[in-house]
Amino acid sequence: MNTILNVIWLVFAGIWLALGYVVAGIICCVLIVTIPFGIASFRIAGYALWPFGRTVVDKPRAGAFSTIGNVIWVIVAGIWLAIGHVITAIPLFVSIIGIPLGIANLKMIPISLLPLGKEIVPTR
Repeated sequence: MNTILNVIWLVFAGIWLALGYVVAGIICCVLIVTIPFGIASFRIAGYALWPFGRTVVDKPRAGAFSTIGNVIWVIVAGIWLAIGHVITAIPLFVSIIGIPLGIANLKMIPISLLPLGKEIVPTR
């Protein structure tokens, strides 16, 4: 079932969301100071392409630097990526088959706002 949902997700939302994360990652990697943000953005881009069967958990060793970095991330790119999730979730909710995809899209908003100190792991 995860594979079917992932394929449908890829067609209707995954490619566009992953593209947004890749663009944010490239911009962050061009600026030397924000390379950790770029790496986090590329990690989330992979999650945005194939989200079903994976989940986000807190890293046990994340500290104050992750919190400070997340505040900077929200200002620079996080809010725009979260808006992208909301914009793509609305049309998904219109169809019956898109409702689980819209819910998954909204569940990705917390990691798009606060990516540092998080880890993407398989659900099993």
